[in-house]
Formats: sequence, C-alpha cells, structure tokens
Amino acid sequence: MPHQSDDFLGTPAALEAVAAVEHERWAHWQRYLHDQCTVLEDGSLLIPSHLAKRWERQIATPYAELSDEEKNSDREQAHEYLAALRQAAGDDLR
Repeated sequence: MPHQSDDFLGTPAALEAVAAVEHERWAHWQRYLHDQCTVLEDGSLLIPSHLAKRWERQIATPYAELSDEEKNSDREQAHEYLAALRQAAGDDLR
C-alpha cells in the first residue's frame, strides 16, 4: 500500500526542492574547490596534490567505510535535502 510520502516524493514540488538543494551544494563545493586551487595563466585550476589524493580516496570509499568526520559531513548535507523536502511537503499540503 503506497504511503502518502511516496506520493509526495513523485511531485514536481519534491523534485524542485531537491534540485535547489543540489544546486546550492554543488555551488558551495565549487567555491570551496576553486579557493583551494592555484589559478594558472590560462585560467585552468591546479588542485594541490594532497587534496587530490584525499578526494580520490574518498571517491573510492563506500559511505559505510568513511570516517565518522566524513560521514558527519555527508549527514549535514543530507539534512539540507530533508529540510527542503519537509518544507516543500508543507507548502504542497496547504
């Protein structure tokens, strides 16, 4: 039997709420990434090797195997998605 939240998750309001959070997450990450890099003469960015190595390790690591600090960072982002969905659900039900 479908649950009311399943119905909401298929709505345009839910999609737009998650898409807005995803854009903010991506923009925040890009600002951070660009701030860590060296801008070369041609405008390209050079990522410091220690960060490239760390991020490559994180990319290759399943969530369950991340450190508690890394999991907490992901959880903070997940809270943003949940909050947006709760707000959109409230707006959708009004």
